[in-house]
Amino acid sequence: MASDLDTVRVLRALFGDMPRAPQGLSDQDTMAWIQQSMTGFEGGAAAYAIEHITRNSMLDIVLRLRESGHLQEDAAFETMLQQISTDEGRKRFMDWCINARKTVDATSRLLNRAKPSWSEPQALFEADAQEVARFVAAQPSGPSALFNEFAALPEVREIGLLDPVPERIYTFAWGFVTEEPGAWNFYLADVWRQGTVGCFDRFLSAWNLETGVPPDEALRPPAVPHDLNFDVGITSFSSLILHADTHAGENATRQWVGQVFISHMLPVMAGRVLDENYDFPSNW
Repeated sequence: MASDLDTVRVLRALFGDMPRAPQGLSDQDTMAWIQQSMTGFEGGAAAYAIEHITRNSMLDIVLRLRESGHLQEDAAFETMLQQISTDEGRKRFMDWCINARKTVDATSRLLNRAKPSWSEPQALFEADAQEVARFVAAQPSGPSALFNEFAALPEVREIGLLDPVPERIYTFAWGFVTEEPGAWNFYLADVWRQGTVGCFDRFLSAWNLETGVPPDEALRPPAVPHDLNFDVGITSFSSLILHADTHAGENATRQWVGQVFISHMLPVMAGRVLDENYDFPSNW
């Protein structure tokens, strides 16, 4: 398997030039920075989203090749890191991936026909009402045993992800949530134990499936607060991130995140993400 250090190095090569919010911004400034980064990106917000998803896909492919392909050779891996750290190198790599994919499409279709009948995975967990209530009431619980387990991971220590320890941590039986101005980062123990990197894309697919939003459409269902946006957890090495304009209705949005997302959506999404036999609609 690819080591934790390999994962961190690939992340840095792929996303080192992507904008990241400065530390210490206010809620309003954070949301303004996020919006400016997306709209200021060449091609606009849609191009930003596509670039993010594309690089995330490359991340998964490179790590798979490191585990069981030609990148097991250290020299080849080092060359690949240099290649994907530039725009031109990433384009050449994606062209190679597209050409390789064309040769296996027919086989993939045959394998899909041979799959057993489809079944819905079970929800990963059942939400605890008291834990949800503490989150809705904005009452952080502080670091827990699960937080300490995650913080002790070599790749987390390597990049100093939780240094200093976040001020607002909400503990749940399934993991924990950290809160920062305008964002909640969700960390699920079963996800980091299986491998966070391999779940980035699957959580995006799970969110799109659960909310009914096709990836190429800007409209969102009425059930999702208008000031709430989903993001893959690459920047925080989490399972997923929910961005919110807290000045646009903090109490109502927090209540929705706790009573709807954590209580009902997240258990179902996580169950689908962690089921290796579950193919999201985009893969059918």
